[in-house]
Amino acid sequence: MNKVLKMAAVGAAVLALASCATYQEHAPSWMPGSGAMKVSLSGAEEVPPVNTDAAGSGSFRVASDGTLSGSVTTQGIQGTAAHIHQASKGVNGPVIVPLTKNGDTYSVPEGRKLTDAQMQALKAGNLYVNVHSNRYKGGEIRAQLQP
Repeated sequence: MNKVLKMAAVGAAVLALASCATYQEHAPSWMPGSGAMKVSLSGAEEVPPVNTDAAGSGSFRVASDGTLSGSVTTQGIQGTAAHIHQASKGVNGPVIVPLTKNGDTYSVPEGRKLTDAQMQALKAGNLYVNVHSNRYKGGEIRAQLQP
C-alpha cells in the first residue's frame, strides 16, 4: 500500500510540473518569465502611415515589478530618436519611455519601470514603440507591443 501511495505522489508531482511548463509556454508575453515581446517596426503602422523602406525589429521584457528592458534595431533609417508611447493601435500617444540610441539600436535605459497604469495599458495592448527621423519627425516606423 505504501508503494502505491508513493507512486501516486510521484505521478501527481509530474502532472503538476507538466502543467506549469504548459502554462509558462502559453502565458501572455508580459508575464514575468514568459519570454520577450517581439516587435517588427514598419512605416505602415505609423499614424498616419508612412511610405518608407525603413524597418526595425527587437524585443522587450517586463519583470513583475514593472522593470522594463529591451531594444530595437533599425535598418534603412537615419533615426534621430525612439520612444515607447502609450496609445492604442491607430492612435498617437505621449512618450512614456525615451530609448537610448547607440548606432542603429535603441535600448530601454537600465532600471526603467512602468507604473501600474502603464502595466495595465501594456496588458490591454496600448503601448507602442516608434523611431523618429528628420524626414518623419512624428515617427517613421512603429510597432504595437503585443502582450
